[in-house]
Amino acid sequence: MKRIEVIAAVAARQGLVICNLGLPSRELYSLSDKPSHFFMLGSMGMASSIGLGLALAQKKRVYVIDGDGSLLMNLGSLATLARQTPKNYCLVVVDNKGYGSTGHQPTPTAGRTDLARIALGAGIERVCSVKTLKDLDDCLDRYAEECLVIIAETDSFSADVPHVPLLPHFIARRFKEEVVKEETV
Repeated sequence: MKRIEVIAAVAARQGLVICNLGLPSRELYSLSDKPSHFFMLGSMGMASSIGLGLALAQKKRVYVIDGDGSLLMNLGSLATLARQTPKNYCLVVVDNKGYGSTGHQPTPTAGRTDLARIALGAGIERVCSVKTLKDLDDCLDRYAEECLVIIAETDSFSADVPHVPLLPHFIARRFKEEVVKEETV
């Protein structure tokens, strides 16, 4: 499974998407530039926390696309998530076992570190480890109304995609407008 395939599966869902900086944001932008997508251009390690705050502040489903390296920089977010447990929050961690945006230096998950076990140890009740797109979709469908953490194991492939050409203030403004927009039934 490739990171861009995981990102495409999440982007196809209805909801708000917070996407980790670097290649994940670039890949999401190349697949789907929408007002409901927040492309992080900085703040490594903060996608899970930003998404959690957003999920607590409103009712729409919030998907966070994070990387193993970024999540490892902010493991405390898992404990906070376990305490808050918003039912509209889904954290999808792309575990490619490396810092993909900087040359794919190995992360601790390339060794003995197991992010699913860390999430369970933090107290998160619903954790899925997936290695195929079918398993990813099944998990997203099965737990669509629960607080969910998915560890998606991928290869180290990075798509050749352009940088996000949008300015940070534009991304923030249009995303805020999307967040406050009323849902239509």
